[in-house]
Amino acid sequence: MQLRQIVSGGQTEFDRAALDAALACDVPVGGWCPRGRRAEDGPIAHRYPLRETPTDAYAQRTAWNVRDSDGTLIIAPAPLGGGTALTRREAAAREAPVLHVRLVDPVPVPMIHAWGAEADLHVLNVVGPRASEVDGVYCRARTILENLLATT
Repeated sequence: MQLRQIVSGGQTEFDRAALDAALACDVPVGGWCPRGRRAEDGPIAHRYPLRETPTDAYAQRTAWNVRDSDGTLIIAPAPLGGGTALTRREAAAREAPVLHVRLVDPVPVPMIHAWGAEADLHVLNVVGPRASEVDGVYCRARTILENLLATT
């Protein structure tokens, strides 16, 4: 898998872990965020070079990040809910590759790498629940993503 870019919507917890991991590994980042750089903790910092959608709707951001990527990695406990479930439905509707990994999976990095190589991913959309839905997993998610990026 030769990743050229990580995209994410900039929401708290998993989205930010993905963007921060990519930036730390010198992998370009991008993606869409709602107008006004809307997130549950206030405006998304400008250090994340995200483009704003025409509306402040999270659903449009979700759909456009799926559309503009080669595949979507979901890092979340099961079952999926809210925007994370919407992301899975968007990927299915577009027949785009999607992989759901839980933080408790025993070998997430090799699993993600094998899936990405098989799907020939170059632009990876990374999503998961926001902090208000599953708080305190930022560090674990970032470690997984940094380990993934170090092997690509």
